[in-house]
Amino acid sequence: MGPNLKGALLSLAAFGIYATHDVVIKFLGSDYTSFQIIFFSGLLGFPLITMMLMSDRTDGNLIPKHPWWSLIRALTAVSTGAAGFYAFSVLPLAQTYAILFAMPLLITLLAIPMLGEKVGIRRGLAVLVGLVGVLIVLRPGSADLSWGHLAALGAALTGSINSLIVRKIGGEERSAVLMIWPMMASFFVTGATMPFVYVPMPIGHLALTGVIAGMGFVAAMLIIAAYRSAPAVIVAPMQYSQIIWAAFYGAIFFDEHPDQYTIIGTAVIIASGVYIVLRESTKTVSKNTPVLANKSRPETGLMPRISLLLKRGERTSQD
Repeated sequence: MGPNLKGALLSLAAFGIYATHDVVIKFLGSDYTSFQIIFFSGLLGFPLITMMLMSDRTDGNLIPKHPWWSLIRALTAVSTGAAGFYAFSVLPLAQTYAILFAMPLLITLLAIPMLGEKVGIRRGLAVLVGLVGVLIVLRPGSADLSWGHLAALGAALTGSINSLIVRKIGGEERSAVLMIWPMMASFFVTGATMPFVYVPMPIGHLALTGVIAGMGFVAAMLIIAAYRSAPAVIVAPMQYSQIIWAAFYGAIFFDEHPDQYTIIGTAVIIASGVYIVLRESTKTVSKNTPVLANKSRPETGLMPRISLLLKRGERTSQD
C-alpha cells in the first residue's frame, strides 16, 4: 500500500469516527445543553490529553507570549464547541455539515486581514461560489432560519478565526501553551454554567460523554498518522466524506433525509473547498496556505488541534 493511499484510508476512518462522535452529540443534545455535554466530555477526556502533555520535554512555562491572542483563541474554541454542539443537536446532520464546510471559504477570506494573505481572482471566485452554495442550503426567504442555522454559521466563523490565530502565533508559542489554554477555558466556562443548566445524567448518558471524548482522541490520532503518511492535499479533502456518513446516520437514527437544496448546496460548497485546497497546494499561489494548515475539524476545547499535535510530535522526535 502506497503512502498516499494509506493516508487517505486513515483519514477516511478518522472522519467516519468523527461522524459517529457527532451522532452521539446529537443524541445527547435532545436532553442536555451543549455546555453540559462539553463539560463532561472534556472532564472525562482530560486524562488522555494530560498524559500527552506530560511527555512534552521542551523547556519553558505555560505563560503565553501573546496573551491577548491566546485569550481570544481560547474563547473562540469554547464558542465553536458550544455553537457546533448545539447545531448538531437541533439541525439535520447533513445540513450542519454543509454549513460547517464553509470554513475553508471563511479562512481564505479572513486570512487577508489577519495574515496578510493575497487571494487571487481564482480563489476569490471559488469563495464566492462556495458562499452561493451556503445560500442554497439556507435559502433565506423561502425557508425558516433557526437558531441552529445561526449557531452552525457562528461555529464556522469562530472556528476559522481560531485556525488563523494558531497560524499567526503558532511559530512563537509552545505547543503545550496552545493546547492547554482552550481546554482550560472550556472547562471553566462550561463549568460556570453548570449551576444553571445541569440536568442529572444516568450512568449510561454519562458514559456516552466519555465515548465522545474517546472517539475524538482516536480520530485525532488517526488523522495525525494520515498526515505523516500523505501530504495535506491528499488528506484534507477527506473531511468531506463526513457528509456521506451524515446522510446514512441521519436516515437510520433520526429519520432525516436531505432535500435537494441541501444536496445541491453541499456539492457546490465541497467543490469550492476542494478547489481552494488544490489551489493552495501550488507553491506560487499562497504564502501562508491557511486552509491546508488547518488540518482538521474546528477546535472545540475538548481536543488540541491536529496541527499542534503534529508540531509537538515533530519536536519530541528531534529531542
